[in-house]
Amino acid sequence: MNKILSLFSLLCLFQTSGISVFGQANKFAVDYVNPYMGNISHLLVPTFPTIHLPNSMLRVYPERSDYTSDQIKGLPLVVTSHRGRSAFNLSAVQGTVQSELQNVYLYTYDNEQIEPYYYGVSLLDAQIDVRFAPSHQSAIYELTFNDEGDKNLIFNTLSGDVSISGKEIHASQKLQNSTVVYLYGEVDVAPIKEGVLVNNHIDKSKKIANGKGVAAGFHFNPQTSKVRFRYGISFISVEQAAKNLRREIKGFDVSEVADKGRQIWENALSSVKVETPYEDDKSLFYTSLYRCFERPVKISEDGRYFSAFDGQVHTDKEDFYTDDWIWDTYRATHPLRLLIDARRESSILNSFVRMAEQMDNFWMPTFPEITGDSRRMNSNHAVVTIADAYVKGLRTFDVDKAYESGKRAVHEKTLAPWSSAPAGWLDQFYKEKGYIPALREGESETVPEVHRFEKRQPVAVTLGTAYDEWALGRLALALGKQADASLLLKNGKNYRNLYNSETGFFHPKDKEGRFVEPFDYRYAGGQGAREYYGENNGWVYRWDVPHNVADLITLMGGNKPFIDNLNQTFREPLGKSKFDFFSQLPDHTGNVGQFSMANEPSLHIPYLYAYAGQPWMTQKRIHELIRQWFRNDLMGVPGDEDGGGMSAFVVFSMIGFYPVTPGLPAYTIGSPFFEKASIALSNGQTFRVIAKNFDKRNKYIQSAVLNGKAHNASWIQHKDLMQGGELILEMGEKPNRSWGSEIAPPSFEMPKYKANASHFRWHFEELSINCVSSSFPLLL
Repeated sequence: MNKILSLFSLLCLFQTSGISVFGQANKFAVDYVNPYMGNISHLLVPTFPTIHLPNSMLRVYPERSDYTSDQIKGLPLVVTSHRGRSAFNLSAVQGTVQSELQNVYLYTYDNEQIEPYYYGVSLLDAQIDVRFAPSHQSAIYELTFNDEGDKNLIFNTLSGDVSISGKEIHASQKLQNSTVVYLYGEVDVAPIKEGVLVNNHIDKSKKIANGKGVAAGFHFNPQTSKVRFRYGISFISVEQAAKNLRREIKGFDVSEVADKGRQIWENALSSVKVETPYEDDKSLFYTSLYRCFERPVKISEDGRYFSAFDGQVHTDKEDFYTDDWIWDTYRATHPLRLLIDARRESSILNSFVRMAEQMDNFWMPTFPEITGDSRRMNSNHAVVTIADAYVKGLRTFDVDKAYESGKRAVHEKTLAPWSSAPAGWLDQFYKEKGYIPALREGESETVPEVHRFEKRQPVAVTLGTAYDEWALGRLALALGKQADASLLLKNGKNYRNLYNSETGFFHPKDKEGRFVEPFDYRYAGGQGAREYYGENNGWVYRWDVPHNVADLITLMGGNKPFIDNLNQTFREPLGKSKFDFFSQLPDHTGNVGQFSMANEPSLHIPYLYAYAGQPWMTQKRIHELIRQWFRNDLMGVPGDEDGGGMSAFVVFSMIGFYPVTPGLPAYTIGSPFFEKASIALSNGQTFRVIAKNFDKRNKYIQSAVLNGKAHNASWIQHKDLMQGGELILEMGEKPNRSWGSEIAPPSFEMPKYKANASHFRWHFEELSINCVSSSFPLLL
């Protein structure tokens, strides 16, 4: 603790003296975070300006209909789900208490200030100034009353109980699946009276209430000018909420809590230090990195945690994490955490295992939330996250249980999207035929586990499950399970069963094995293309084979047609008015042709040029896409930012490389946005990406040196990265079409290389999954 405070004092000295850690006087990494970036959406859900500490249980943001609203709904106390509404609410009232909807006041507000660790706002009509700062499981409000008359604080719960006595308030709110969130709070000023809210006044004769929309309040002396309220939350009990508060916040000083929070954020964000003269690029980068710390959240409380996966309180020394939308985060957020916070990633993966153990079926979760596994989206990509961690050297989670629960999730749970039902006819068909069958136009759904709105998504599920089984196969091979590995790796090529060689797209088939015709890859599939794909159309899912890009190139006829098809993806017009297109495909925003920058299945696509001998086109596309769609402003995020799902793409891409294939210990090189980026790795080493001849126009790599040796491959090994050192990239305004063109990134099947690349052959053979031996290299 003393070291932390000393470091904070030193940073404060640097700040006050104008000394810069990052090359910009008086600014640290945390100062570049702009929580408002993306708060106005292009179409669907915007980002939220969340105030919280990294991966912490307590999160809040101002509740309003959208960013442009001039009213907020009371003051939030805790958000229990990413993008969810607040549990409980605090309303400060001067004068007479009025009846409001569920005892939550609407305030006209102004002068709002949001930092990751602080919230300030003026409630105009109420004439109250608000300051707020969070800790991990507790927080504090300071309310300054600027008018005469009665002073009141009202607390509500949507469905639960509330009790109040003296300076203290206890409350609970029921969520779903037996989950309850508890609150303990206390004010620093003794009230004149306190009680339950009845008919617009505080009834001091009633101290306890329960039900829907019940509330209690404190009434203070009219001369009171300032009230501070500190509180703790818990998913175990009110008593534990009080312990959480006492552990974290000792007094009633908002500034002290905010200062501690600022230092915690600075420590987390400075795990990657970047140097560039372009200030907006720093803001884009550090805001994206901040988004990667919003989820999952640690819900352990003094060695205990409540699990919605079995409705029990457990005792465990290791931290328990939940609220992780894995379909979004497995692609880049988990791989990023492996680099900069492997210890936390290990606890997260062990949490997945414990969730599986706590559920009756022992299935790996797919969409774990505070209230349990909601099984949203399609496929079971937690198995990819497990395999990725293992092949990259993480060994501190229970891999045997992880493998078994992942295998059972893929083979025993239905593959139907948004369903927790056991496997049925659809799954048996997949096991026998190797694809999910599609319905023809007018054909009625008869499979009971298929969601009425989400449909079968047969192409998306077939491709996603092929990836999952490939990842499980990688893990099975590592664990010496040869029979499992053989079957799983064979199934890893099931995407081939839906490839239409005449069109070059993945095309839905009916149960008789016939392609559905007629067919338009832009619009077929109804709302969100869910009858065949999922949220995105056939042009996006054309590339959804990240584990075997080399084979996809073969299917398309070689490098040239593959490149031509990639280019056409970015050039193919919508074919409809924007109104018509987005009415059907609202997730398919951020368009460049038929490419969608706004949805996770697209994130790896611009990197695919490197697999077909044109890494310079990857360099071009990455710079164009980030410049077009990500900016330090209110509309600076092109689509849903699912708690790091999209932001991790920005973080990796701006550094200069990207994990196209979680499950392979390799990263595809893109093009750096910084003169220098230094990654403080979890093992204590530092890896740097240095761009020589740096300029915004100089996006093309002319040559590369990795740890002192010429590097002519368009990818780097995880092993080389984790050893520390540096990747030096000589940049230029024009592409060097020969650099990296002959040594493609690895895939499920390793491509053949020319003799001048023989020094890379050992690396590729080490990575190859098609080995006969049961041995498995540990690429740490």
